[in-house]
Amino acid sequence: MTEQGQTFTISDLSREFGITPRTIRFWEDQGIVAPERAGSKRVFTRRDRARLKMALRGKRLGLSLADIKDLIGMYSSTEDETPQLLECLRVMEKRRLALQQQREDIESMLAEISQFEAQCQQELARRASS
Repeated sequence: MTEQGQTFTISDLSREFGITPRTIRFWEDQGIVAPERAGSKRVFTRRDRARLKMALRGKRLGLSLADIKDLIGMYSSTEDETPQLLECLRVMEKRRLALQQQREDIESMLAEISQFEAQCQQELARRASS
């Protein structure tokens, strides 16, 4: 980091977020961050850092790359954050519904497994008593 704290190296961001430089380069390839160059070195701004942080949060939440790019793009394109916040709520609701459906599917599969296990145990008990 520079003395003013306004720029970061790829190593700085890698350490801060606990990710590899390769991951940061991936986000650069996707257009999420756009570091300047000082010779062959990447120089990241506070804006790049914030965008990377948002992208990583979106990834942890299970958002698609398209959703992450849309939300970050909205953030940088307007002074009024209301549309971004509304879109963020829409995306989060969509993700919440998908996770709830997955949970219901998992609970259903677990119940089916339990039922099958009980049938197997009953069959084993029947055979043992024969």
